[in-house]
Amino acid sequence: MFIDEAKITVTAGNGGDGAVAWRREKFEPSGGPAGGDGGNGGSIILLTSEEIHTLMDFRYKRIYKGNNGENGRNKKQFGAHGDNVILKVPVGTLVKDSDSGNVIVDLKYNNQEYVIAKGGKGGKGNARYTTPTRRAPNFAQPGRKGESKEIVLELKLLADVGLIGFPNVGKSSLLSVVSAAKPKISNYHFTTLSPNLGVVRLGLEQSFVIADVPGLIEGASQGVGLGHEFLKHIERTNILIHVLDISGIEGRDPLEDFDKINNELKSYNQNLENKKQIVYANKMDLPGSEENLERLKEKLKNKDIKIFSGSVIKQENLQELLYYVWDELSKYEKNYETYDEDYVEVIDEHKDAIIAGGAYDKEPHADKYQSSHLLLNHCTGCVFTGNTMKVGEGDGAVPPISPDYGVVMKNCETCIFKDNVMRDGSLIENLVLENNENCSIENNIGYIFVKN
Repeated sequence: MFIDEAKITVTAGNGGDGAVAWRREKFEPSGGPAGGDGGNGGSIILLTSEEIHTLMDFRYKRIYKGNNGENGRNKKQFGAHGDNVILKVPVGTLVKDSDSGNVIVDLKYNNQEYVIAKGGKGGKGNARYTTPTRRAPNFAQPGRKGESKEIVLELKLLADVGLIGFPNVGKSSLLSVVSAAKPKISNYHFTTLSPNLGVVRLGLEQSFVIADVPGLIEGASQGVGLGHEFLKHIERTNILIHVLDISGIEGRDPLEDFDKINNELKSYNQNLENKKQIVYANKMDLPGSEENLERLKEKLKNKDIKIFSGSVIKQENLQELLYYVWDELSKYEKNYETYDEDYVEVIDEHKDAIIAGGAYDKEPHADKYQSSHLLLNHCTGCVFTGNTMKVGEGDGAVPPISPDYGVVMKNCETCIFKDNVMRDGSLIENLVLENNENCSIENNIGYIFVKN
């Protein structure tokens, strides 16, 4: 079964916690801090492989988790890093954000790697926080959480040329003749149910990949027939070979077929309509084909569309067609781009900061906390310790009309807020905590207000 799309959840491993430990050895009464760092969590890595052709493996298992890092230990021993989890995907896989649908990365080269979910960084042990004025830190940093994402894997085959047309016009027969591919061929509609690839070899270092997609019919954009979902496999192509049943033996007008197929391309994506097209008028050995061919030439005489005619069964004019395609391909750069929009990720810049031993007076910040003089927002792994904050106007002062806060700490992760003194004569809250995760709040002097 050809599976070209899968929705999965990837969660990297968490980092190990840093250790609070002390050196305790004989003849070393004041050995000092000796807590080691935690190990990093294992990441989730995508790796392309030419040996894989569908996303079948991701249809049955949809949740992938990385391994956690070990916690730090005494004697400054670091915790072991968690092992990475490697997921193999076909070449040509697009990785999309499930919410926005935009492309995070396009994996279009063999053995290409991409870290889709980065493991959490291990926390620092207390040995890391020693300074000339803080010789015995009794705190350590907890490990960060690994990244977690819900993504969509979408396969878009890498091909230079795409075959388009109505069902049963000879696309699969053409592919089987010009390449070594062996698609299913029968005299009924929708024989081809999934895309097929073939390599056309014209000579030394003269080859290109051609893709045959299931036939389109009028209304495919509304789900008629097999729909037009398989058209995504010709997005990367530079040239389209439009195969027509020029004889009209099935009761359809080939000129109307040409217009209907192009309308379906436009309905799927307007950029497909602008791709270079070459027409191969098939079934010229059947009655009525000559008249229809003349009508087709008259219709397309003012368009930049080359017309070849012949019979796939008799292999008429196929070599001329293929060499013309090769000449046209030489004008294009082989980049296999798609029409998807790129994903833009907002990266937090406040990481691993250390704020220690400072003194702060009230300074308003432009935030919903209008009078907070210190705002810690979206911080990760920061340490705020040993600080003194003057947040009031003096003992017995009358509080202002608007809410007044000393320190606001919100949306933070794995931060340490410890041993701080918030002097206050009248204000309502000295420290506001909101939507924080895995943070350590210890031994602070002042009023604390916790939200969520």
